[in-house]
Amino acid sequence: MDMNSPRYERPALSLIERDISEYGVDIYVGGMDGAGDLALLKQNNITTVVNCAVNLDFNYATERFGEGEDADAIYGVGAVRYYKLGLIDGHGNPETMMLSGFYLLRGAFSQELPDKKTYRRREKGNVLVNCRGGRSRSVTLVALFLHVEMPDRFPTLDDALNHVRTKRELRPDEWHEAPKPMLIAAARKAAQWIAMIDRGLPPDQGIAAGAVVADD
Repeated sequence: MDMNSPRYERPALSLIERDISEYGVDIYVGGMDGAGDLALLKQNNITTVVNCAVNLDFNYATERFGEGEDADAIYGVGAVRYYKLGLIDGHGNPETMMLSGFYLLRGAFSQELPDKKTYRRREKGNVLVNCRGGRSRSVTLVALFLHVEMPDRFPTLDDALNHVRTKRELRPDEWHEAPKPMLIAAARKAAQWIAMIDRGLPPDQGIAAGAVVADD
């Protein structure tokens, strides 16, 4: 990271898009301060958090699972439904991680929990995607998600990126690193893979495109 790059104050949470596609809830982007503020999450009806940062963790546990647990245990029932995608904000991510992040986020929106007492956080509210600063990893993933899920509004990844940057109050002089170029490149490739997967193309078409598979 260029230490001389500009840094601006921005909200802990930024509402990016209301009423996402068929899901009927809103999507937010934020940094660690917003994701770590349970009162702020509740105020914005955020019931699900998707953390994109490998170098950031939260202990959302507010209730124990049952009796007989270690008093110092840091696991239990969380205040929110919490999903973790451990991206590096730069080089070093396997190129399929952005693809997995898209399906993780789609799952966070569409997953239906079983009616069992071990699944206590059943509220269906808004979704926050965060990283440490809410400038790069989370912005990239949300832009990819909007491009794929709402193609009429965001026909290109660049359309979605510019929308998320604007809503997140990223200034144009930050855009060269917000998001990082290698993350944007990974999102472009993921969008191509998602289109192929969602069209239900058989694996042999992917092989014909250049993949090599060894004989059994």
